[in-house]
Amino acid sequence: MKSLDSLRIRIVSFFRPEDLRAEMEEELRSHIAHRADDLERSGLPRSEAERRARIEFGAREKYKEEIHQAAGGNFIGTVFQDLRYSLRVLRKSPGFTFAAVLTLALAIGANAVVFSVMNAFVIRPLDVPHADSLYALQHGNEASGYESYADYVDLRDRNRTFESLLAYNATQLGLDDGRDPSSVWVLEASGNYFDTLGLKPSLGRFFHAADEHGPNSAPYIVLTYDYWHTHFQDDPGVVGRVVRLNKHPFTILGVGPRGYNGTLLFFNPEIFIPIVEHPLIGGEDLNTRSAHWVFELMGHLKPGVTPALAIADLNSIGAQLEKAYPKDERKMTFILARPNLYGDYLGRPVMAFMAALMLLAGLILLAACANLGSLFAARAADRSREVALRLALGSSRKRILRGLFTEAMLISLAGGGLGLAGSVVLLRALTAWKPFPRWPIHIGVNPDANVYAVAVLLALVSGLLFGAVPVRQVLRTNPYEVVKAGSNSRAGRRFTVGDVLLVVQIAICAVLVTSSMVAVRGLARGLHADFGFDIKNILLAETDLGMAGYSEDRVPAMQKRMVEALAALPGVESVGFANGLPMGDDGASSDVFTDNTTDLSPSNAMINATEYSVSPEYFRAAGTTLLAGRAFTWQDDKDAPRVGVVNAEFARKFFGAKSEGAAIGRFYKMKDGTASTGA
Repeated sequence: MKSLDSLRIRIVSFFRPEDLRAEMEEELRSHIAHRADDLERSGLPRSEAERRARIEFGAREKYKEEIHQAAGGNFIGTVFQDLRYSLRVLRKSPGFTFAAVLTLALAIGANAVVFSVMNAFVIRPLDVPHADSLYALQHGNEASGYESYADYVDLRDRNRTFESLLAYNATQLGLDDGRDPSSVWVLEASGNYFDTLGLKPSLGRFFHAADEHGPNSAPYIVLTYDYWHTHFQDDPGVVGRVVRLNKHPFTILGVGPRGYNGTLLFFNPEIFIPIVEHPLIGGEDLNTRSAHWVFELMGHLKPGVTPALAIADLNSIGAQLEKAYPKDERKMTFILARPNLYGDYLGRPVMAFMAALMLLAGLILLAACANLGSLFAARAADRSREVALRLALGSSRKRILRGLFTEAMLISLAGGGLGLAGSVVLLRALTAWKPFPRWPIHIGVNPDANVYAVAVLLALVSGLLFGAVPVRQVLRTNPYEVVKAGSNSRAGRRFTVGDVLLVVQIAICAVLVTSSMVAVRGLARGLHADFGFDIKNILLAETDLGMAGYSEDRVPAMQKRMVEALAALPGVESVGFANGLPMGDDGASSDVFTDNTTDLSPSNAMINATEYSVSPEYFRAAGTTLLAGRAFTWQDDKDAPRVGVVNAEFARKFFGAKSEGAAIGRFYKMKDGTASTGA
């Protein structure tokens, strides 16, 4: 019978809480009335008897709460009560609420932005089937994966650990579709590229290994979905259309899958062509082993094959190639890396940068939590009299702490929601931002479920952290002493947790401010450093005569005509051209040998230097002052002895020159066997 009554009370408390409250009120009134009747029979007046009965009975609210809990309570109703009370309290202090929410919004927003970028770069897998078994080949002695096409063919055909091995190279070509010619970024891919990655076309078909029959045998194009959408306006009739790349006809076979923009996060090509067409568009001979132009090799490991076993297999093949082609091969040792950030070439710098950003964002959040903890501690001290009165009236410490945590959670969720909303706006802007217009860099950093989950988790953890600060203060509150002390209750205040949090907050903020000042100062010094060239009053124009169909022997004459035409313009002081810019991203590196070296294998190179081809007026146009020697002239052509201009670092490392003039007239040798003299 008792269990049935308990069950009835629980059901009533859940579905009809107002009936339970009415029953409790009636029961309490009945107990007080019975005690008053007893006191009245003992001779006390009725009013005095009722007063004494209420005093003896104690705090009614406390008994109501105990009865409510004994009856099983109503969790949802209690939660709503705490929420309503916390909202009323926060509304009474709009300044505190606004400051707390804004502080947390900035901190959680910063962490959401940084985590979303890390999620896009590191955590989120590539958008290809079975991405977990996809590995890129990288040389063990250098952070790159460049290979010759001939080496790729040997590695592809001889290895026993990969399902298949693909290759690709990135380049820029001129596209003429019969309307306005434009430059496009192209991924030259091996015939097995799409099959190895397991991709399916959105329209038409892909090219395959069966389409390749030697150099220049597969003049086909596959468009990326985004390029098809923006350039051809989703026209299904593009399949079969003939367009021209660098003046050569190519047939459009199909359109790639939607959302696929390649396996490298920093490069989003617009079209794909077979890599066997490389010589046709002005590239190296496919059989030249010394031409390491293939950007990267990658493939899926066979089931049960470990990376260590695959590395051993590749190194064995590399050793055979080194022995068979000693003059053409560099060190052929390999490691495997994830392909999305081009292995260690970009992977380690990006990871280090992201780790630093996450550390800073974490410190910002800790500083925000310390700040809010201090505010909550001060707020709890200001409300000590209120807490004492509630305790004196019968409220439990557990109920008061639950209310404080509810306030903290409301602030943290509001701050987290506001910060997440702000981060979404910023991340969408970052997604649309193209920091380097020349390169097809497009990073999709829009938040996904991982980012939302992290933001909610940070909000909840933050609320628990700063909400727990006043717990000790509430637990140690003596309602009698606080009420008795009145307005002097804060006299003789001792060192508290709030003071500790204030010190922590100041320390963290000092670290953040100092780090920011150091970074800004370094950036300012970098912008005003002497780079050896002038960046003022310089106009840059990029041209590619190869895209216009100029053969290699016709290029020098056209370049000279362009320089002369520009130099004749009013206001132009000097004009020069170069195939790359110092500190740019388009310089080519070359092995350099001493003039008496006969074996020009990469292992015998003295140094590997960045090489630029420039016109005679380049140094004057760039504002670069020669420390010694002379600049080029138009007479330094292919029929004249080869000359070069080297920088002071080259002179010191290669010639051991202690002064710039000591390198003048000295010789060095390039990989093609020709010797040059320092001018």
